This record gives sequence, C-alpha cells and structure tokens, in this order.
Amino acid sequence: MTRFKKTARGFTLIELIVVIALIAILTAIAVPGYQTFMVRSRLKGAARQVMSDLMNARMMAVSLNQKVKVHIEADGHTYEIWSDADGNGTVATNEGVNISKDVHQDYHDVALSTTNDPIFNPRGAASQLGTVTVTNSAGSRDITVAISGRVAVSN
Repeated sequence: MTRFKKTARGFTLIELIVVIALIAILTAIAVPGYQTFMVRSRLKGAARQVMSDLMNARMMAVSLNQKVKVHIEADGHTYEIWSDADGNGTVATNEGVNISKDVHQDYHDVALSTTNDPIFNPRGAASQLGTVTVTNSAGSRDITVAISGRVAVSN
C-alpha cells in the first residue's frame, strides 16, 4: 500500500494575521512623517510659484518696456500682476490686471503677505523693493526682490 504524502500549500491564517499586523504598524509609523513632508512640500511649491511669477513680472517689464507691479491681495492667497498700460510711469490699480493668480488652487494651506508690492522697471531692476512671505503650518519662506531685480527665496 502506497501512501501519498500531503504537501501543504498556501499560508496559514496566523501567518496572514502577522503580516497584516506588521503592515498596519509600519503604516501607523509612516503616515505622520508623510503628512509633515507634504506640508513642507506645499510650502516650497508655493514659494517657487510666487518666485517664478515675480521673475515673469520682471521679464514682462523688460519686454513691454513698462513698469510692472505685483500686488498681493489682502485675502492672503491671491496676487495680481499689473503693467503701466497708459505709459505714464506709474502703475495704478485701474490700468487693468494682466495676470491674476490664486495659490489656494494648488496649495490650500498657504498664506501670502508682503512688506511692499514689488515694482519692476523697464530695465529689469526693481524700483520698489518687496518681500513676499509664504506661510503655512510648516513655517515660512521669504521671497525677496533686490534693487537689481534679482528674485530669491530664503529660509
């Protein structure tokens, strides 16, 4: 009489429970770190977007041969880029908005503030210096406009 040896295949219930428990523990450890990472990433991304738009305003001033002003709205999440449409050498709020941006579309937890609204002259230099501060729960980043027109992110 020949006996067939029964070979076990698959996983036992205990093994599956242990693996699921390990995955749950590792996830519980990783999620808070990931959330902190995402908050910091949104802050950096918003700072890069504002810096890019400030550099765009500088290039616009040179290409249009007009003064261009970047105005941060009081709501803390929108800003507008205006040009000197009438060519009188000053940028007024009634000259029309060339570009309007809302950072909350991509970065919902970010707030903007400024010391002065930066104004770029036709040579690319800044005729009015300004610092735009981007803030969220991870901290803040300052985007400064130098007299030469250079735009830089600090912090």
